[in-house]
Amino acid sequence: MLKMMMRNIAAASFYCSSRRWRVVRFTQILGQVAKLKHYSAVISLYNQMGVSRIGRDVYILTIVINCYCHLNQMGFSLSVLGKFFKLGLEPNVFTFTTLINGFLLENRVAEAAGIFNKMMKAGNCKPNLVTFSTLIRGFCMTGNNSAAIQVLRKMDEGACKPDVVCYSNIIDSLCKDTLVDDALNLFLEMMSKGIAPNVITYTSLIHGVCNLGEWKEATRLLNEMVSKNIFPDVFTFSVLVDTLCKESWKQKASTLINGYCKRKNIDEAMMLLREMTCKGLVPDTVTYSILVDGCCKVGKLGDAQKLSSEMQACGQLPNVQTYSILLDGLCKNRQLSRAMQLFGEMEAKKLDINIVIYNILIEGLCIAGKIESARDLFCGLSSKGLRPNVRTYTIMINGLCIAGLTSEAEKFLIQMEEKGCSPEGCTYNTIIRGFIHNKQTSTAMVLIQTMVERGFSADASTMELIVNLLSKDEVDPALLPLIKKSL
Repeated sequence: MLKMMMRNIAAASFYCSSRRWRVVRFTQILGQVAKLKHYSAVISLYNQMGVSRIGRDVYILTIVINCYCHLNQMGFSLSVLGKFFKLGLEPNVFTFTTLINGFLLENRVAEAAGIFNKMMKAGNCKPNLVTFSTLIRGFCMTGNNSAAIQVLRKMDEGACKPDVVCYSNIIDSLCKDTLVDDALNLFLEMMSKGIAPNVITYTSLIHGVCNLGEWKEATRLLNEMVSKNIFPDVFTFSVLVDTLCKESWKQKASTLINGYCKRKNIDEAMMLLREMTCKGLVPDTVTYSILVDGCCKVGKLGDAQKLSSEMQACGQLPNVQTYSILLDGLCKNRQLSRAMQLFGEMEAKKLDINIVIYNILIEGLCIAGKIESARDLFCGLSSKGLRPNVRTYTIMINGLCIAGLTSEAEKFLIQMEEKGCSPEGCTYNTIIRGFIHNKQTSTAMVLIQTMVERGFSADASTMELIVNLLSKDEVDPALLPLIKKSL
């Protein structure tokens, strides 16, 4: 990367005839190298600019000052500031803010404050939000909370108003000094000004109240942040586990993991699981099942199976719910052989395999086009002491329709009623769509009439197909009033 930057400099020196263009180009290059934190390299490149007689501007000199600051060489930073005046350049707010940050990095708060005060008195280079925030952070780092609050009050008096970063820095510092009441008061002040807290703000407060053993307040703050859609991060959870009774927080951990999985933030959920185990908490079967479900829903079947093995290694045996989640994930992702293997494992362990498990497997067979196998499994339910429910029949009807076996699907519709299992709206919509897809419009219209008479209506997918038929004049206009009733 650095060699490429050097080549860019050589090329810029050779090809660019415009002095201003060369300065702009070098500013871009130096800025990129500085972002990579190769501060010494920036200084080296800067010195080469002098040899190549390339001019300096405010931006280049500010970048160089920043690099010297991060190298803890404030003397050189100040010497670069002197170059401003030699070259007739005017330091801007970023230059002075960079110097303030440099002094703070060396814990030289007095000198940082001195620059800030000069900026406040000067009329042409007033501090901006970054300047204020930098100084506040510096005071907080040294535990000088009163000075940080004074800076905050100066912001209130001026045009540059404090933001959540300014408040959060002070709140965190107050909490670390066990001044939790002051922190909470500042938190309320921030909220009253319409400044929304973030995860850092809440984590600081939770850490503060936990250190005082105020567990109920920690719970209240946690619930409050979640209600505002501010989701706890790994550090928040780490604070809670470290400070509170571990057993009482197993449920909280499971709730947080569940929230991440619902948002499909599986990586964050996995980080929380690892944090739990590192803190000596053994995740229970429910927690593992939630994670297995999350992995399946985003297609990470390998991770889901690893979690299943991991939970058994930890002494947490998968229950029927865990197996059903994994089985459903395998079936929906067309991993039928692995699904059948898992089903065999369930039978071998003599688990209580209910109709929900069979529904998942029958649907998986239908999705894979193995309609005969699905029918055999369906017909064998009675021998297992199980009765098919509405979901079971609807799955079979859908599978038969997909296979083009609509007459058999209609027989299943009649059969379910004879067995005392009344069809629902979902069942009717499924078979109606099946007949329409198989271009048996007249039968579909009869079924629509039956559905309406039973008090059910067409869903969005069915209505889309009906509207499409209407546009093609494939529906008898006399049926329009009936169709309208199904809306």
